[in-house]
Amino acid sequence: MLKENAAQVEKRVAAACEKAGRSRGEVCLIAVSKTKPVSDIEEVLETGILDFGENKPQEMKEKHDVLPDNIRWHMIGHLQTNKVKYVVGRAVMIHSVDSLKLAQAIEKEAEKKGLDVDVLLEVNVGGEESKSGVRPEDAASLAEAVSVLPRLHIRGLMTVPPVCEDPEEARPYFRKLRQLSVDIGAKNIDNVSMNVLSMGMTADFETAIEEGATHVRVGTAIFGERDYNKQL
Repeated sequence: MLKENAAQVEKRVAAACEKAGRSRGEVCLIAVSKTKPVSDIEEVLETGILDFGENKPQEMKEKHDVLPDNIRWHMIGHLQTNKVKYVVGRAVMIHSVDSLKLAQAIEKEAEKKGLDVDVLLEVNVGGEESKSGVRPEDAASLAEAVSVLPRLHIRGLMTVPPVCEDPEEARPYFRKLRQLSVDIGAKNIDNVSMNVLSMGMTADFETAIEEGATHVRVGTAIFGERDYNKQL
C-alpha cells in the first residue's frame, strides 16, 4: 500500500513539474515519516525515495541509527537548542532555523563535531501566533546575523502556510516566500544562498511546485493518517 501511495505521489510531483514547465529534477520529494515505524520507512525506501523528514530530534536519531546510511534525513520540525546534538551530523539539512540563538547552538555543536551544516530559515508567512518562524520582515536581518557563523550555510527558506481548505488559498503564501527569497538573494550576503524553497505538503504541494518549491514535504499522502497517541 505504501509503495503504491509513494508511486502516486511521484506521478503527481512529475505532473506538477510538467504543468509548471519545470524539470522533475528541480524538485526534491521528502517523505515525512514522523510518528511512523521503521518498517514503514523500509517499505517506502524500496520505491527509490531517499529523502525523509522528521519533526522530533530524538525520533530522527533513533531511526537514523538503525536504518541505511544512504537515507538523507531532513529536520523539518521546531528545534529546541538542547536537542541540537541529536540532529547535527544526522540531518543533511535543518529546515527550521528561526532565531540567532538556535543558529548559534547549531554552530557550537557543528564546531564540536567538525562539521558544516546546511540550514534553511523558517519564515512564518501567515503571521500565525501558533506557528514558529521568523516574521517575513525580519528574515533578511536574521540571514545577515546567521551568515557570520562559519559552520552554518543558509541555503534558502522554508514555510508552513496557514491551513487552507483549497490549495489555491495557499498560493499567495508560497508566492510571498518566493519573492522574499529573491529579495534576500539580491542582497548578495556572504555565506547565504537562496537556492532552496521548502514549501508544500500533502494538501498543497502541487500549488507549491507551481510557485517554485524545490523541496516538498509529503507525509499523509504516502504514509496515511497519523495516530499521535501511538508510540513508536
